[in-house]
Formats: sequence, structure tokens, C-alpha cells
Amino acid sequence: MTTETSVTWLTQEAYDRLAAELDTLSTVARVDIANKIESARSEGDLKENAGYHAAKEEQGKMEARIRTLTLLLRTAEVGHAPESKGVVEPGTVITATIAGDESRFLIGSREIAGDSDLDVYSEKSPLGEAIIGLKVGAKTSYETPNGKQIAVEIRLVETFTG
Repeated sequence: MTTETSVTWLTQEAYDRLAAELDTLSTVARVDIANKIESARSEGDLKENAGYHAAKEEQGKMEARIRTLTLLLRTAEVGHAPESKGVVEPGTVITATIAGDESRFLIGSREIAGDSDLDVYSEKSPLGEAIIGLKVGAKTSYETPNGKQIAVEIRLVETFTG
């Protein structure tokens, strides 16, 4: 069995922000949620204890976020955005005509974008997989989860500046 670990490009600011979030979740937030669970548990019957179930659900989401951040930070490549060479790659901003409408978006992890108002598409999304490696002027299409084919034309590839 092979495990594919992808590398995610992050700015130093994004890395620091995510590391701080991980630190908070792994320390203060874990103690807070444990206290909520203990407090709800002391209220009695767990089968009908909505506070207990809500706290356990919150704990599950928090632990999933901790696992996600841990893996992301462990495999992150920290530095400057890849210099655009006119080829779609993670960390570049793309202007494309998608199904007849012009869109501008970042390819990569949502974590890269930070406070940017850009839409972000993972390179593993149907759109991302279809356009990675394409050059300006290239046309392709991708299939949506419902089976519809969407036409795409790459108009511009730029360096992400944050």
C-alpha cells in the first residue's frame, strides 16, 4: 500500500497563522471542550443529554481540524508564491472563461488565500485536475459530479501576491 502525501505551498504568514491555530486547538481548546463534556456528563442521562452530544460533536470537529492542520503544516512548503510562467500550477491566480463566464481564482489550498477575496479551487478538484499544467490559451473541459461537461479556457496565469 502506498500513501501519496501532497505538498502544499504556503506563505510564511499563512504558515504562522495556521501554526498558531493548531497550538490553540491543541492546548486551550482541548481543555475547554473537555470541561464542556465533563460538565454536560454531570447533568445525568447521556442518551437524552443534548449538551453532551453537542460537546462531543464539537470535539470531533476540533480533532479533525487538528489532524488536518498537523498534516498540512508537516508537508507545507513555505516561501514565496511560485513565479508565474504562464502555466497553471498550485499557488497561481488564474483568469479563465468557464462555461462562458470569466472567473478569477487561486489554485491551491484555501489556507493559502488567508483574507483574500479570491475564490480558491484545490488542484485535486475536478476543475483543478483539468487545468493543472495548461498554458494561457489552452482549452479543456471537466466533468462535474453530476456528469455535466463544463468548458474552460485559460486566459491569464499570474503569480499570487497575497
